[in-house]
Amino acid sequence: MASVKPATAPAGADQQSLGRLLKRAEQSLLAAKSAAVKPVGLSLAQYVALAELERRPGITGAALARACLVTPQAMMVVLRALSEQGLIERRAHARHANVLEIYLTDVGREALHAARERAEPIEARITSALSARELSTLRDLLARCVEAIEA
Repeated sequence: MASVKPATAPAGADQQSLGRLLKRAEQSLLAAKSAAVKPVGLSLAQYVALAELERRPGITGAALARACLVTPQAMMVVLRALSEQGLIERRAHARHANVLEIYLTDVGREALHAARERAEPIEARITSALSARELSTLRDLLARCVEAIEA
């Protein structure tokens, strides 16, 4: 009986592709943050929108969508839910009546802070796993990856 030689794997096959590792890291982070903010009654998209609204009060829906890296249509769904929950309010712009500015309500601010207390430790686990130099390098490398992809 002849022995069968195992096939040899191509060089580097034991390493995951860069794209797969990036996707896995993103999915792990999003899943953990989604689970963290859910008990507060928020989706991750709502949490991100509220955080951006705290940073930039009075922003428009279109600008908020760009800042949150989603389509305007997706942001409208998020804003509708936030409005129904009383977490945001929309006001007409002082000089442009057809432009609606979006603001956090007091209830929205409370929800954001409660969610932030649950979500921030997740990113803290990442930063605590890296030295300051490694973290700086990682940020630089990820920024370069984005630039290379978008070029």
